[in-house]
Amino acid sequence: MLENDIFKALADPTRRAIFEKLAAGGMNASALRVGMEISQPAMSQHLSVLRKARLVREQKQGRFVNYEVDPDGLALIAGWLTRYRAYWPARIDALNALLKDMDQ
Repeated sequence: MLENDIFKALADPTRRAIFEKLAAGGMNASALRVGMEISQPAMSQHLSVLRKARLVREQKQGRFVNYEVDPDGLALIAGWLTRYRAYWPARIDALNALLKDMDQ
């Protein structure tokens, strides 16, 4: 299931940091490594996991490869969250009622 791939990919703090950098704008692997204690082979492995989860896509420009957030992957996350959004209002109302009872 692709959602499992997405959550597994984002479970790693290094991959989350890479994803967050790319959310600010596309860049190549060398630029992504700036400020991170990570080797080029490790960066390539992390990018591969993010690509397979459809969170990141690559765009080749000549001999360089730029990476950017893949909107299709974000749509999958949004779709997954939408299925559970209906549960929140009832839970928040129950929490509010509990907090009011605790105050009395």
